[in-house]
Amino acid sequence: MIDDDAFQGLHHLSTLILTGNPIKNLALGAFSGLSSLQKLVAVETNLASLEDFPIRHLKTLKELNVAHNIICSFKLPEYFSSLPNLEQLDLSNNQIQSIYQEDLQILHQMPLPQLSLDLSLNPIKFIQPGAFKGITLHQLTLRNSFDSIDVMKTCIQSLAGLKIHRLVLGEFRNERNWEDFDISALEGLCDITIEEFKIVYLRDALTDVGLFNCLANVSAISLVSVQIHRFKDFPKDSKWQALEFVSCKFDQFPKLEIFSLKRLIFTANRGSDTFVNYELPNLEFLDLSRNGLSFKGCCSHSDLGTTRLKYLDMSYNDIITMGSNFQGLEQLEHLDFRHSKLTRASEFSVFLSLNKLLYLDISYTHTQVAFHGIFDGLISLQVLKMAGNSFQDNVLPNILTGLANLTFVDLSECQLEQVSPGAFDSLLKLQVLNMSHNKFLTLDTLHYKHLYSLQVLDVSFNNIVAFERQELQHFPSSPALLNLTQNDFACICEYQSFLQWVKDKRQFLVEDDQILCATPSHMKGIPVLNFRNTTCQMSKTIISVSVLSVLMVSLVIVLVYKFYFHLMLLAGCKKYGGGENTYDAFVIYSSQDEDWVRNELVKNLEEGVPPFQLCLHYRDFIPGVAIAANIIQEGFHKSRKVIVVVSQHFIQSRWCIFEYEIAQTWQFLSSHAGIIFIVLQKVEKSLLRQQVELYRLLSRNTYLEWEDSALGRHIFWRRLRKALLDGKPWNPEVAADAGGNQPEAAAST
Repeated sequence: MIDDDAFQGLHHLSTLILTGNPIKNLALGAFSGLSSLQKLVAVETNLASLEDFPIRHLKTLKELNVAHNIICSFKLPEYFSSLPNLEQLDLSNNQIQSIYQEDLQILHQMPLPQLSLDLSLNPIKFIQPGAFKGITLHQLTLRNSFDSIDVMKTCIQSLAGLKIHRLVLGEFRNERNWEDFDISALEGLCDITIEEFKIVYLRDALTDVGLFNCLANVSAISLVSVQIHRFKDFPKDSKWQALEFVSCKFDQFPKLEIFSLKRLIFTANRGSDTFVNYELPNLEFLDLSRNGLSFKGCCSHSDLGTTRLKYLDMSYNDIITMGSNFQGLEQLEHLDFRHSKLTRASEFSVFLSLNKLLYLDISYTHTQVAFHGIFDGLISLQVLKMAGNSFQDNVLPNILTGLANLTFVDLSECQLEQVSPGAFDSLLKLQVLNMSHNKFLTLDTLHYKHLYSLQVLDVSFNNIVAFERQELQHFPSSPALLNLTQNDFACICEYQSFLQWVKDKRQFLVEDDQILCATPSHMKGIPVLNFRNTTCQMSKTIISVSVLSVLMVSLVIVLVYKFYFHLMLLAGCKKYGGGENTYDAFVIYSSQDEDWVRNELVKNLEEGVPPFQLCLHYRDFIPGVAIAANIIQEGFHKSRKVIVVVSQHFIQSRWCIFEYEIAQTWQFLSSHAGIIFIVLQKVEKSLLRQQVELYRLLSRNTYLEWEDSALGRHIFWRRLRKALLDGKPWNPEVAADAGGNQPEAAAST
């Protein structure tokens, strides 16, 4: 039950559906207040008559659906004159058996030429002749409306005088009234003025095109799920502009020569897999999809019989061999090959002639792009779909360079791993780019820096770990939608800048809660947006401290290793600093100069007056002790001074240079220490400069130079003794006695 004013106040309601309610009583004002209602559905509501249906005041109503009720009379109530906007009246699946002239009286008084009437699934047995004469309808549908072919024939003849835009006859897939169909049942069509005619689901085969003789003046013919055997040629002089075959069964592909035809839809048919040439000179729209057809040498105007074609759909067919570059088809604007197997498509510039093409779909056509000029000539192309194909080496080459007008590109499921530099640089108008379901490990945003108009970028279902930090600055600022879902993002501190960038772009992300971490293991499956930067700050502090500690320890180890002997010398200075010196001088010399040291230096200093005690490694070093330890402990720590015998051999000896470096440290640590340089022979300056510090010392300090002459020897020994006496405690008298006793000792010997 629906009472008065039940919907009061719903002034903006446009659709009301009452389906399945067992309504027993409708008040006269049940629908009052619905001043904007356009669609009313009262299916399966036990409605028995339109007379008592209180919709007189619904002046805005466009669609009334009262199907699946128990209405027996087709009489259209007078209140239909108050429904000037009514466009659809669905009375299907009711109990209407007869239609009389008086039932349609209201349509004579107030014509509704825009009205579509559906009387399908009614058991119509009688239509009064002339009942529809003078009436104009937009569409009349009569499917499974007649129990027999004879009834159908009589009723169609009774439609004489009807003027209709579209007439639909036939059956439903799961309903069958006719055992054997007779083409003569349609003879009455000759007395009906029809603009478009459609037959739907006719099980019995049409074997004659004679029925179309009455339809020669219609503008469109549509056959859906009809079996067609041994069809002869269609009438060439017909005025058909549109012809449609959908889900039909043919013995062979029909040969068509219709000069007036502009639109042909031949899709999802069976029984013929070989394409037959057409002769359709005015054809502009051709849909050959889903037929399993094979084409050899596609495509040119001679194949399709027209030079005016603008729309061509050859999708979901079998093998299509490209043998021409669409010569004579230069007017094409839409071309679709998806899910057909294209061969030779990447061997030459297939689309070179299609300068006006706006839409191209070659998705899933088994095309491997190797020829970089495959899209040459497509200067007007706006939409390019090539998903599900492949590229040489899985790299997208520069094949889009000349397609400056592209606004949409689909490169999904192409197994792409890389993009060639500059591949997108010319696509300044591109708005949508689909790169999903590929194998990218990283997204080099440098490739997209010139995509100033980009609105949507889809890189979902790849293997992307992160965007490189330096690449983020090149990412286009224009995208309104960015899809990063189903990738292998690494939620680690190394990619902190990228993870923060994702958070900053959250308002542009598609399903941002589905952008998940893949690594490390403890973060797997967690949304990227849950990554916390504070973790990285703590990690950075710990790492910094650890690295600094390691560096400090390493530095100490290196310094200790490098200056080990210097440290030993320092320790020895502290240990032996207060003790007496055993030797007057520690002699540093090359083993190549040992003869001079033994015969000249030792003889004159140790046997002279006063005598000096020298530390010589071959004589005074303790056996079993490391050489370096002997140098430091016996040489430097127990000597007042150091004599350095500089020669060519000295400079070339690593041990001599080592002893000299230790001597410098010893001189620095011991305040009373001194180094006496003896230049034994002329040393080449180029060789001397290799030892920078030694060269500087000899340049800044006074040194002794050995001269093998009587005067030179006298001056040399006098100056050397004077230097050694500096800081040496000695008694001249004892020294004189020692000098006087030397001859006696020599004589007694």
